[in-house]
Amino acid sequence: MSESLKNAAKILRDNNKKTQLIYAFNGSGKTRLSRAFKELLALELEQADTDDSSLAQKNILYYNAFTEDLFYWDNDLNEDEQRKLKIHPNGFTDWVFKEQGQDRNVISHFQRYTDEKLTPNFNDEYTQVDSNGEQITVPAFSEVTFSFERGNNEAENNIKISKGEESNFIWSVYYSLIEQVIDVLNDPVEDRETEQFNQLKYIYIDDPVSSLDENHLMQLAVDLAALIKNSTSAIKFIISTHDTTFYNFLHNELNSKSCFLLEASEDKTVSLVAKNGDSNSSFFYHLDLKKQLESAIQEQRVERQHFILIRNLYEKTASFLGYPKWSMLLPGANEENRTAYLNRIIQFSSHNTLAKMQPSQLRPEEKRMVKLLLDNLVDNYSYWKQEVEDA
Repeated sequence: MSESLKNAAKILRDNNKKTQLIYAFNGSGKTRLSRAFKELLALELEQADTDDSSLAQKNILYYNAFTEDLFYWDNDLNEDEQRKLKIHPNGFTDWVFKEQGQDRNVISHFQRYTDEKLTPNFNDEYTQVDSNGEQITVPAFSEVTFSFERGNNEAENNIKISKGEESNFIWSVYYSLIEQVIDVLNDPVEDRETEQFNQLKYIYIDDPVSSLDENHLMQLAVDLAALIKNSTSAIKFIISTHDTTFYNFLHNELNSKSCFLLEASEDKTVSLVAKNGDSNSSFFYHLDLKKQLESAIQEQRVERQHFILIRNLYEKTASFLGYPKWSMLLPGANEENRTAYLNRIIQFSSHNTLAKMQPSQLRPEEKRMVKLLLDNLVDNYSYWKQEVEDA
């Protein structure tokens, strides 16, 4: 772990505000920061010299991309009929489903964020014969199948939901957990139904919004803000996001907060910069993108990551100006001319594993493309000139 990540994690740990909001562009290191913070708190447990790994010794509950690794698909490749999402049991999922019976709440939250006709179905305990011919017991709440009600008294069963719907389901499990945790911690210590969460200090949420449309995004923001405001215990919240709408809503709804911009430097280090106000008034995210690109071009430091920034800049400008597609702002007199630029940007700004394995260094003509794309945006859309004057 880099020293800059450790330092950023320490800033968050030493802050005394109830809520800390972090805005960051995609690729800036939000998920790495959440991991660094978790590891920092884990050191506190080691220093406490305890071998107890139960819930009673957890000091942080966090949601990030790694949370989804607890859920994985069995696609029934042989018969292609019994497709199910499997849950890797741990202390938290056991507590949510087995001890607290939160399955109905998970279903309710999931349907609010997706579709009321799309229904998760949790398994009961059953036995089966494994590949070695031995009989094994499959515990309850370790598998989920999904059905879709068609409105004609018939349901389509064992469907494979989309990746976005899967992410929403996992978030619904997590949300039901923190909802119950906050409810428990709001009671005086002597009146709590369980002591398992007495050591919790933080709830860390990293980007729960990536798979939501705008309406469901606002529903999630409303729910989360209400949950935080309802919390009366000493537990603190850290929320990071790349979505300005989500960030701004929480900023406007929550008191006792600190706000930060997570910045990634060319040398791969990161820094947390304290900011006041919402994203538009406090850190001018679009102007910051432009500044980073101009600096890289001037100092001849253009790398693969700058295609992510130029894409982000085009997306934000198109959204502000009301264009249905950001590709409509690209150079070229027609769609055919713009396709080459579009394909190149998408190739270099992809978040998939294959793209990450490619070298960060670009060929000279690729570096020139970044400058051409930035010049096109600034020179041909008066919005940018006005923004610079206002800043």
